[in-house]
Amino acid sequence: MGFDFISFFPRAVIQGIPLLFGSTGEILTEKSGNLNLGIPGIMYVGGISGVIGAFFYERAAGGTLNPVLAILIPILSSLLGSLLMGLLYCFLTVTLRANQNVTGLAMTTFGVGIGNFFGGSLVKLTNSDVPSIALTNTSNFFKTSMPGATTTGWFGEMFLSYGFLAYMAVIIALGASYFLNHTRSGLHLRAVGESPNTADAAGVNVARYKYAATCIGSMIAGLGGLYYVMDYASGVWANDAFGDRGWLAIALVIFTVWRPNVGVLASFLFGGLYIVHMYIPSGMNLAVKELYKMLPYVVTIIVLVITSMRNRRENQPPASLGLPYFREER
Repeated sequence: MGFDFISFFPRAVIQGIPLLFGSTGEILTEKSGNLNLGIPGIMYVGGISGVIGAFFYERAAGGTLNPVLAILIPILSSLLGSLLMGLLYCFLTVTLRANQNVTGLAMTTFGVGIGNFFGGSLVKLTNSDVPSIALTNTSNFFKTSMPGATTTGWFGEMFLSYGFLAYMAVIIALGASYFLNHTRSGLHLRAVGESPNTADAAGVNVARYKYAATCIGSMIAGLGGLYYVMDYASGVWANDAFGDRGWLAIALVIFTVWRPNVGVLASFLFGGLYIVHMYIPSGMNLAVKELYKMLPYVVTIIVLVITSMRNRRENQPPASLGLPYFREER
């Protein structure tokens, strides 16, 4: 049996879209000098926030949903939840100057705990016999594919068969790349990440840029959690179902050497590596399948080694990444 690339590619894209949202948000955050290892938790909160909004709207609307509200309410809920997580991270690391590594890891645990708590609470409200919530009616609006997806053969299957959030992820990534490289605000943001002392001396408000980049990056990452629930999982929320996708999004940041535009294709590659074990014959040998699941991380390590050996400045993280900024020491 040959490798069916036409069916493999759409599944790789669907797997990669949450990673693209997460990596784009984290790249914006890291360009400001903030190392936010709380992205997995933020994606989790973004997902459960969208579920909460959709759940109560479906109950209030009965059987008839307004398409606009069915899309806007989960999106706004997801953005709000992930924004609050971003503000909390900034308050701890920018205002209080807490250790960024510890804060990020704590926020991942905190975010997963919040998601599981509210997810379990919603399951109890439904009196369901299974530990999951199905929001199929809302999910159908998110999964609607582009016109021509079923009538243009392989082209439609490969490029037109996705929900609107998939195309939004690509647009946001390309827009973030343009912002960082071709706008004055993007230049200021990169200056804050490279040398906050110099940026501050030039009149750039370092704290404001750190807050803005981290909060916007968190909201973008939160959309990745919403996409996973509403599109990939067809509106079904189950606790601890995200797996390691948040960590893969952080790994993707290193793989793309902090370039959001490169992240578009890289996320599809990671999505493909994540599911390639399902397409490569390995018989009943479960050990081989587990080895195939390691591919995204192995590739990231290889890229990290290569970029470190070349030691080119454009392939390195921002110089002040993870370091608190004390204006009094300027």
